[in-house]
Amino acid sequence: MMDPRDLEACTEAIRHGSLSFHAASKLLPKSVRDPALALYAFCRLADDEVDLKAEKVEAVLRLRDRLDLVYAGTPKDAAADRAFAAVVEQFDMPRALPDALLEGLAWDAEGRTYATLSGVKEYSARVASAVGAMMCVLMGVRDADALARACDLGVAMQLTNIARDVGEDALERRLYLPTDWLEEAGMTPESFFADPRPTKAVRAMVKRLVMEANRLYYRSEAGIGALPASCRPGIYAARFIYAGIGGRLTGMGYDSISARARTSKAQKLGWLAQSVAASATTSVMPQSAVLYAKPLPEVQFLVDAAAKGARASRSDSLFEALAALEAKRQSERATLIGTRARAT
Repeated sequence: MMDPRDLEACTEAIRHGSLSFHAASKLLPKSVRDPALALYAFCRLADDEVDLKAEKVEAVLRLRDRLDLVYAGTPKDAAADRAFAAVVEQFDMPRALPDALLEGLAWDAEGRTYATLSGVKEYSARVASAVGAMMCVLMGVRDADALARACDLGVAMQLTNIARDVGEDALERRLYLPTDWLEEAGMTPESFFADPRPTKAVRAMVKRLVMEANRLYYRSEAGIGALPASCRPGIYAARFIYAGIGGRLTGMGYDSISARARTSKAQKLGWLAQSVAASATTSVMPQSAVLYAKPLPEVQFLVDAAAKGARASRSDSLFEALAALEAKRQSERATLIGTRARAT
């Protein structure tokens, strides 16, 4: 069982590091909220390790080792690791799900860009939908249709994050906009990094992301009715709060370079109230046929992993990503040694 002190540390990490999820989690039942906080704390730690560290390759490889220890039942002596190990054991968490997150972070460390919207969705599946699938496992939901809609929600949330952070990412020379969109506008990644401005073309790209996210938010709602009734308000809250960021971007004319889209505490409270009302309506309405829509092809592997519940070995694609990072690390070390040798 999870140590209460570890849970408190995870709660504090989420309170300061993920305001949207912290607000939404208040509507989850304690039996789901506590493991969800542990799950999100570990995922947040993983994301920050790669996003905020200069040595991104080393950060991903350290995370690989930490995840190995979690699944071996001997986690690193840190609150988030111990708490996540307890969650893995209690809920028999399929390893393919956190491995997918690790693969997405490996892609970040690699500096990968995505030629098409489908490629962006493949990335979003790993860094966001994998977490949505893990949340379903915490709720005891293994139905493939419900999992597909949870993955829709994850992709929608990540597309919203990407739309919101275009300017901030450009300053860090990170690009998540599909490169074929830039080509259509007569731009290259380098030209955009050199002069990131909210031009009409760039704002049109942000709008396309927001519109695609909205389509997936609507699709995801059909799956909320398939969740335990006590969990529905919390998931509706996540859906409304993140979609609210998209609404703020719309109000800003899709300019996510000049300023960051922010929502207020009052707005979040309003969305929490809306979530409770939507849950009550869902309980008396017939199930939407949208529930049975095919999964996005980019998330099918997550649906399969969560539905089958297998604690399988790592996928070939993850091995390839980690091997590429290992090779990159070795190359960087060899270059550093060569530079030092020439200096002496």
